[in-house]
Amino acid sequence: MKFSLATWNINSVRSRLNLVKRFLQTYQPDILCLQEIKCANGSFPSEMFHSIGYNHIELNGQKAYHGVATISRMPIERVEARDFNGSGEARHIAVRVAPGEADNLVVHNFYVPAGGDVPDEKANPKFAQKLDYLRAMSRWSGGHSRKDTGRLILVGDLNVAPLETDVWSHKQLLKVVSHTPIEVDHMEELRRSHDWIDVMRQHIPPEENLFTWWSYRARDWRASNRGRRLDHIWMTPALDRTATSLRVIEEARDWEKPSDHIPVLAEFDLSQE
Repeated sequence: MKFSLATWNINSVRSRLNLVKRFLQTYQPDILCLQEIKCANGSFPSEMFHSIGYNHIELNGQKAYHGVATISRMPIERVEARDFNGSGEARHIAVRVAPGEADNLVVHNFYVPAGGDVPDEKANPKFAQKLDYLRAMSRWSGGHSRKDTGRLILVGDLNVAPLETDVWSHKQLLKVVSHTPIEVDHMEELRRSHDWIDVMRQHIPPEENLFTWWSYRARDWRASNRGRRLDHIWMTPALDRTATSLRVIEEARDWEKPSDHIPVLAEFDLSQE
């Protein structure tokens, strides 16, 4: 089975529906995982997706905040929408791709809490929530057996930039939420819990700067280039060598009224296992 998969924190799907349509028509991924859709399931604009051939939609929405959606041209089947730390927030959905076929692939779409501004668990409940969420993800991930056969892809806005080259200034961001040592440690614990493979860094060497988010505060985001890599695509060891290409769609940050995140697009060929 060959397919392409994109992940994108859209920062309100209804406000940026024209951008989503433009992306889908231009790049034509088979599967699109959206985060921060900011709408309840009943308010999701399914008609637009159906009109351009994306007839399979699974949602875990929430009015005005958070929310994730997985949209596909291929058949998908809802597996679960898990509340990882009991907050009641809509931050995860899992789907089985091409259910009934032998490949038996599950895609997990995540929106990890941002964590607020103060990197202190005791002083900032939002930061404590973020670390609790990452710990819960590690426990869940570590509970999966059969690393050699379990076909899982994990994507989304994980809100952590783990490498020094994932931020515009490692030294200046060490005390800024998203790149603090404790967050990086928690993310590495999650990655190691099932030996997840960082697809983006398989294709773009760790020595190279790689960003997927730029603040709205910069008048010219390209000129300042104060970015961070907050969006990720991971796969389990059973899928090693199946990610055949990767594209970081920077041009989307120049579109009218853009999200502060950009899409990341990967292609997979499961026959390469």
